[in-house]
Amino acid sequence: MKYPAHIWDQLKNITADDLIAALGKDGWVCDTKGGSERIYYHAPTRRRVSVHYHPKKTYSPKMLKGLLTDAGWTENDFKRLKLVKR
Repeated sequence: MKYPAHIWDQLKNITADDLIAALGKDGWVCDTKGGSERIYYHAPTRRRVSVHYHPKKTYSPKMLKGLLTDAGWTENDFKRLKLVKR
């Protein structure tokens, strides 16, 4: 999925903590923890997302796009979860 520039400029700076907090707000539950990898499960959609957890670190663009795609989030979801301001 391609994101508009004003959205991507805000998303590219989110940290692992921000992403995990947003997953929690959206109803995702931590299913498994192993080292730096955490797997989250969303019961209504039966989706799984594998998050590499390193506190205060940001993700590479390719990794972040993959995580957001796996979560199935849209622009409206980013606004609802307060990952972006506009």
